[in-house]
Amino acid sequence: MQLSDYGEALIKNFEGLRLSAYRDSAGVWTIGYGSTRYHDGKVVKPSDKLASDAQADALFRNTLGVYADAVNQRVKVPLTQNQFDALVSFVYNTGTASGKTLFEKLNAHDYAGAANQFLQWNKITDPHTGNKIVCDALVKRRATERALFLKP
Repeated sequence: MQLSDYGEALIKNFEGLRLSAYRDSAGVWTIGYGSTRYHDGKVVKPSDKLASDAQADALFRNTLGVYADAVNQRVKVPLTQNQFDALVSFVYNTGTASGKTLFEKLNAHDYAGAANQFLQWNKITDPHTGNKIVCDALVKRRATERALFLKP
């Protein structure tokens, strides 16, 4: 499956656009629409800048394939477009190896149980203390992803 235009817009909305490198809520250097690495795998550095919205969009589209591929590889059951879009948004934000229990429940045909797993991923590691803390932005994002996953 491929990410829909709606799914792409959803991720962009959650991530926001910044042409200069910034630290995200977990303290990770990020640029564009939430990218932490470039096409060549190099990590984003504090002084990095993108030249334009178009360059940010190209970086975003280039990295989307990794996340869509990860979902396609991990899911062994039928999905709707909404479910696929929600899962790609989730792994774009958490990483391709995240959500082990979510994917286990999904592949066991426990769609409701998988949907509820989205809500577990609402914490960040506080860059100052190293402790896991609830992040309001992630609470909202996970609720939106879960609702999209459950939408026919």
